[in-house]
Amino acid sequence: MAEKIGIAIHGGAGTILRSKMTSEKERLYSKALQESLTAGWDCLSSNKSSLDAVERAVEILENNSLFNAGKGSVFTNEGTHKMDASVMDGKTLKAGCVSSVSNVKNPVFLARKIMDNSPFVLLSGKGAKEFAEKMNLQFEDDKYFFDEYRYEQYLNAIRGDSVELDHSENTDGKKFGTVGAVALDCNGNLAAATSTGGMTNVKFGRIGDSPIIGAGTYANNKTCAVSCTGDGEYFIRSVAAYDVSALMEYKSLSLADACEMVVHKKLKNIGGEGGMIAIDKDCNIAMTFNSEGMYRASRKTNSDIEIKIFDDN
Repeated sequence: MAEKIGIAIHGGAGTILRSKMTSEKERLYSKALQESLTAGWDCLSSNKSSLDAVERAVEILENNSLFNAGKGSVFTNEGTHKMDASVMDGKTLKAGCVSSVSNVKNPVFLARKIMDNSPFVLLSGKGAKEFAEKMNLQFEDDKYFFDEYRYEQYLNAIRGDSVELDHSENTDGKKFGTVGAVALDCNGNLAAATSTGGMTNVKFGRIGDSPIIGAGTYANNKTCAVSCTGDGEYFIRSVAAYDVSALMEYKSLSLADACEMVVHKKLKNIGGEGGMIAIDKDCNIAMTFNSEGMYRASRKTNSDIEIKIFDDN
């Protein structure tokens, strides 16, 4: 039995620019992060698995339109919603991932079902939707996913023929709206989960790092669990999530040092912006980013709850 349990969550890096962040918006974001963190912690403190904890924490964020995942997913170029998610079990190295799926209320549930009830790792599009139906997951119509703010982002992007990363850089600053969670349970098992609605006005069936094991999500009981948020192309090229684990396993770096190297050196050197949350087998937690901020929260045994948005609060 592990002496400690712990969980960290994120609601995306980049965040709304400090100059645009009202006290009311900050209160709403902090409240949402608190709800997600509490839900995941309650799982861990009742001796449920780290997989259950990260799935539950991400579910809460998917159900909140403040975040670009699930209900708050942005619009594609076709005016639809295409969602991605992944989960990974650090004990078995099993994983489940879904890409470009529509109308599934909680894509993280589908990722878990793929891991637990299929021989596959990654399903996409129509086939993923068929599998979700087979698993009796909850579906919602397009109206459920409609958000006026997201729609305005979409119209602005269409007019400018641009692809936007959740918040337009010209208005609210660049925000990578992925959500995710990592956890260590009472049995010493690690897990990670990530979910996203992708990029506003995205074309050509583009897929980011969130549903790709090793890029946006990774968990291994030998080292750590990681969930990333940022400019997905750079995280894919860097195999960012796995790189943290590899630096720990092969170079004996600490969790903090490994995250620091990946986020502030490797990613930055090729122009990658974003961040990651991570927890190791000893319940150390890192929440590292090279953007203006990252919606994030964490809790572990005998430590205070931490909920932050910008670099210094």
